[in-house]
Amino acid sequence: MQRGNNRGTCFLDPGDFDRYLHYLLKASLAERCRVHAYCLMSNHVHLLVTPEDETACARFMKSVNQCYTQHVNRQHGRTGTLWEGRYRSNVIYSMRYVLACYRYIELNPVRAGIVHHPADYPWSSYGANADGVANPLIQAHGTYAALERGPAARQAAYRALVDQALGAPMIDNIRTAIGSGQALRDGPYADVAPLSTGV
Repeated sequence: MQRGNNRGTCFLDPGDFDRYLHYLLKASLAERCRVHAYCLMSNHVHLLVTPEDETACARFMKSVNQCYTQHVNRQHGRTGTLWEGRYRSNVIYSMRYVLACYRYIELNPVRAGIVHHPADYPWSSYGANADGVANPLIQAHGTYAALERGPAARQAAYRALVDQALGAPMIDNIRTAIGSGQALRDGPYADVAPLSTGV
């Protein structure tokens, strides 16, 4: 998760959202980070990514943040920092939490009261993951891909998951992990290798 400095607005017009997604795609290819889910809010960003190596996520975020800050400063006649320090991230060790993080991210505008359904929010990966809308940025995580055989059945299964409310304990666990950098896992020895990184 990356938040605007002093919780300030990071996206000042619709073109800024498109520009940020452009930099995300460019950096994901260059730094070998697969993006599974995202949501761009007015003053913060949530991402679910799988980096190819231990330093890929840091390089990926550095590239996106630098390029996007330069764009905003040029486009809107501002100077200085845009983001509130380093991004926050946590490792996901549990398959259950991977799909929960997909939903947590894409339901962000619903929880914020901006829209009634995630399909109504244009700046998230919900359209790609739930409806098969073409999006070159999104690559399916193995846990998502295992929901069903074939894209249509997979998307229907994912829509059904999203329609089930995330319980308060799950939301609290994800928020605590984001804030503290703690790993998301079901138990102390759950899944030895990390499955993904929530940003």
